[in-house]
Amino acid sequence: MKPRIAVLLMLGLMPWADLHAQSQTVSTTFRVSARVEAVCEVTATDLNFGTYTSQGGTPLQGTTLLRATCTPGSTYNVGLNEGTSPGATVNQRKMASGTNALNYQLYSDSGRSTIWGNTPGTDTVTGVGTGLAVDHTVFGAVPAAQVVPAGDYGDTVTVRIYY
Repeated sequence: MKPRIAVLLMLGLMPWADLHAQSQTVSTTFRVSARVEAVCEVTATDLNFGTYTSQGGTPLQGTTLLRATCTPGSTYNVGLNEGTSPGATVNQRKMASGTNALNYQLYSDSGRSTIWGNTPGTDTVTGVGTGLAVDHTVFGAVPAAQVVPAGDYGDTVTVRIYY
């Protein structure tokens, strides 16, 4: 009977042996990391000045909206190029109808005194990203008393964000 008791005792102690072995632990750590790159997106709506007549005594004015969405905390500059019409510059933009041109200008202020250009730090508009869309208004004007043939005039301006 002694061997039987010894076997029963051994079987009875086995679960306790497992518990004792599991009460000790070893641990380590590892780092988790990611790099967040600054990104920006921009959307624009068309600027339609409406109907122009050369007999009008005041400039034809209009506005449009640009929306910049950039990574929070990232600084950016929004620039507008000269457009695609032949002979246009940032300082003298032109809408074309065939070979005819109608001058216009784009400004960054409601008083229409600061021309909105494409050189960061000089004539662009600055902003700081919030992660949400930030609105920037473009103020446009077509100077009065331009004598041009009737027609549909247009131009395409490229918006660039430097960040």
